[in-house]
Amino acid sequence: MSDQAEFYHELLGQTKALISNESDIIANMANVSALLFDRLAEVNWVGFYRVVDNELVLGPFQGKVACIRIPLGKGVCGTCASTDKVQRIADVHQFDGHIACDASSNSELVVPVTIAGKVVAVLDIDSTAFERFDLQDEQGIIAIVEAFKQNIIV
Repeated sequence: MSDQAEFYHELLGQTKALISNESDIIANMANVSALLFDRLAEVNWVGFYRVVDNELVLGPFQGKVACIRIPLGKGVCGTCASTDKVQRIADVHQFDGHIACDASSNSELVVPVTIAGKVVAVLDIDSTAFERFDLQDEQGIIAIVEAFKQNIIV
């Protein structure tokens, strides 16, 4: 197992331990974002946007102040939510329609939180480093989102 794979294996275990006895989605969003912000290197923002009335609304996060509302289909997060597809962006400045909530962010990884076929939120991770996220990061964060989904009631 590579160091990165081992890191995500440990992080998944920490995530499961942290949220295993809690079903409240907001409480779990808060703790997962705090854990990821603390453990991931070179990230400047980690948090959730919730789908509310056909737009993304800021949820629990760690980092600088953020955009409160994002239309579905707009920016990296809105694209993730509208397509139900992971967005791993090496250079956000090259992403057509990128919304710069923090001008210092240069790369981004956004994973949809899909329950019963419906996107209910996205997990957004930003970095000041270009090309910060690779396939192992994507797979590790997807596994964390899957564990997160197992403990929530919507």
